Amino acid sequence: MDLRPGADSCYKCTSCDTSCPVAEVDDDFPGPKFQGPEQWRLKRKEDTEIDDSITGCSNCMRCDGACPSDVPLSQMHNTARGEYVDNQMDKLSREYLRNRILANYGTLAAVGSKVPRLTNAIMGNSLVQKVNEKVLGITAERDFPEFADQTFRSWWKERGGPKVESEDNRIAYFHGDYANYNTVEVAKALVRVYEAFGYEILVPDQRCSGTPMFANGMLDDARRSAAVNVENLGDAIEQGYDVVASCTSCSMALRQEYPELFDFEGTETVAANTYDALEYLLINENVIDPLSEVDAEDHDIPDFAYHAPCHSRNQGLDRQAVELFRHLDGVDVEDVGDSCSGISGTYGWKEEKYDYSMEIGEEMFEHMEHAEGETGMTECPTCSMQMEHGTGYEIDHPLQVLEAALVDTDVTV
Repeated sequence: MDLRPGADSCYKCTSCDTSCPVAEVDDDFPGPKFQGPEQWRLKRKEDTEIDDSITGCSNCMRCDGACPSDVPLSQMHNTARGEYVDNQMDKLSREYLRNRILANYGTLAAVGSKVPRLTNAIMGNSLVQKVNEKVLGITAERDFPEFADQTFRSWWKERGGPKVESEDNRIAYFHGDYANYNTVEVAKALVRVYEAFGYEILVPDQRCSGTPMFANGMLDDARRSAAVNVENLGDAIEQGYDVVASCTSCSMALRQEYPELFDFEGTETVAANTYDALEYLLINENVIDPLSEVDAEDHDIPDFAYHAPCHSRNQGLDRQAVELFRHLDGVDVEDVGDSCSGISGTYGWKEEKYDYSMEIGEEMFEHMEHAEGETGMTECPTCSMQMEHGTGYEIDHPLQVLEAALVDTDVTV
């Protein structure tokens, strides 16, 4: 798509700049207005290169929601970043190698998860972390996420696949890399909750949603992953399944970024039939009545400090968890504000961005520490990393809370 005409819709109100968490803390970052419409206006001159500041964008996509003129800002940023990486970035540089590794986390995770305990021991070693920082520019300040003893897909195969059959209620689960290799309990919670509501679950072959690839300008990698996902999820949709994702960045990629950036067959169909996991339940099931019968104290469910991820806000889903769990007796769920967590996927893992990441997250950390609950809640796995890193709190996914309240209890759903 030629994005230059879209640039003309911008009338320089700067709403996008004032909403940008990176521009607020990084004086060298010119903001989304420059990265988007102004860059594309300049590109009317064919000899104009992409400004290298495009690599400072974290891909939080908050600017999309802030623009009153519906300028396709994040689409402009993703496209410009891809052009910069393809045509101007030194492919032998440390930055390119580091970004390629971060963008393709699933490739390395597939290897590391074969021997999870050994990988965890090696990657958790402080000397290895310092070498990674020195050689690759991956910050040593963060603890590498631990791999689960068993991947979700291995568990799914071992249990024999779905335990519920239904002609009417069917979902295809897009788990993404992180729930498969790291937060397996989130993926298991989705299975148990949805089966409790009578859903037949399909777990199709899939690759990374592409979110970290978009953020690092690796659009060729993202295209390859998207092609596999669209084909397999499209087949599931034809069989009567709706696509459900437990990560809001994954659902955002399938719903918005795929049709914005790729034009292969089936992309629009997948986008139109993809939902966030909690969103889909609230649309199709009566979750509130059975939840209202539960006493949180009976199930050791704590109070929560809830953070809505940026990619949840962009889909209009930022209040759904807070509103839902108000019906859970004996538990307080406090929204800790509308600030960005700061990590933005791979952004906060880069040595030169780490301090900015923590400065962006400071408002969230303060709100969490003043909240009643000392357990965090969010739908985004990297926001979860940042919340834990900045406060020391344990972090749950809303699906895990639903599992604790409604699965294997005396409540009928």
